Amino acid sequence: MADEKSTLLSFLHAQRAVVLAILDGLGEDALATAVLPSGWTPLGMVEHLGYAERHWFQEVVTGTADPVSWPDDDHEPLRTPRSPEVVFAFYREQCRRSDEIFAATPLSAPLKTPTPLTGDLRGVALHMIEETARHAGHLDVARELLDGRTGLGPR
Repeated sequence: MADEKSTLLSFLHAQRAVVLAILDGLGEDALATAVLPSGWTPLGMVEHLGYAERHWFQEVVTGTADPVSWPDDDHEPLRTPRSPEVVFAFYREQCRRSDEIFAATPLSAPLKTPTPLTGDLRGVALHMIEETARHAGHLDVARELLDGRTGLGPR
């Protein structure tokens, strides 16, 4: 039987894989197209998820975050001027860093930047599973509106 830490990480990995699988095969134009009135784009959502990984695992768990190579405020929320290659590389790198921090930190370790929502690494992991799953659902709807495809995800 898997321990709690590996179970949490398995669920987080599964949700991250769903995000990438839903968007697999979409071209640059589709990734930059807003299909809902709120105006977010699939690519903007992936960048947002990268920032969420960075914030929760780096800033909250360790108290510091690696700098990004662009200004944080150079675009509207949940949109991005960056290319799919840059955004997907950013997301994958933030996930990789999160996994390193997760591996090196006990579940009950106090956070360097405490929040009312999460008291320890366990809470951060649960929050990121929820955050990623929630936005995977948003992306699933966007994909259906963009090209009609449904039921996407890792097989």
